[in-house]
Amino acid sequence: MTMHTTHAPVRPFLNWPVATNPRTQPTQVALLGLPHSEPYPGNPHPNDQARAPDAIRWQSGQFCDGQAHWDFDLGAELSSLLPAHCVDYGNMPWTHGSYDEHATQVTELLAGLWGDGAQVFILGGDHGVTIPALDALAVLQTPVHILHIDAHLDWRAEVNGVRRGYSSPLRWASEKPWISGMTQIGMRGTGSARREEFAAAQAYGSRIFTAEQVHAAGIGPVLETIPKGAAVYITVDADGLDPSGMPGVLAPSPGGLRFDQIAPLLRAVSRDCKVVGMDVVEVAPGFDASNGITCITAGRMILNVLGASWGEGGAYNLCK
Repeated sequence: MTMHTTHAPVRPFLNWPVATNPRTQPTQVALLGLPHSEPYPGNPHPNDQARAPDAIRWQSGQFCDGQAHWDFDLGAELSSLLPAHCVDYGNMPWTHGSYDEHATQVTELLAGLWGDGAQVFILGGDHGVTIPALDALAVLQTPVHILHIDAHLDWRAEVNGVRRGYSSPLRWASEKPWISGMTQIGMRGTGSARREEFAAAQAYGSRIFTAEQVHAAGIGPVLETIPKGAAVYITVDADGLDPSGMPGVLAPSPGGLRFDQIAPLLRAVSRDCKVVGMDVVEVAPGFDASNGITCITAGRMILNVLGASWGEGGAYNLCK
């Protein structure tokens, strides 16, 4: 398997060591920026979301004042929870070749990291970046459940002939035999989905929760749909949260999920299951508040999964 080099980030995530030549050092937790996905005809490329990986990293000092500081979400210092080998693998560049070539490089890089047993975090980019990650999950050779947080269903088979764009990742997941099921939460308003996509998701067996249902019943019913002990991949579209908390998105929709709902959900899943990977996508820095709250919230979601995964009771605790 050919491994591909990446570009160094402007600032490393949490000041982790940087490796732009993957698999050159031991890695238990890997973070990778994926700025690019398959663009739709007429859409700008790169888009504003391509700036998000470095914009999120830049806020590391805001979403974590220091890894030795007490973290009230985690009930401990992050430094006491994380394993020894956390690595920032920079950003995968666009090679200016075909998207097929780019997607293959991304899938090979991620498959190498997962094959070595690393927990992987991805900073998008738009939601199309999830698709090569879904392909790479095959290397785990175990069923993987998807937890999807979003305002939109993302079940389009194609849009203007493009099958791997930001409207299609969950449809793509449904076609992979190693994906065992999915839980989708935060749905509201309208997006690219039509009646046929909603029917296809229901026929597949996706467990769909609107934001209104989560507001009314809490996260308990959501957790019941995620098999305990399962391998889980979490994909978070920033517009799944309410724009009052994450304003830096291109498709804001009122009535979204709140961080105080999402953080306990992420911690519970990370303790009850093995979260093999997570992406945060669709952050648009050009639309963020001046204080960077969208990027800060993205970082806090990742820290909640990290801390719960590697802390007491977490699936990775014995791997330190």
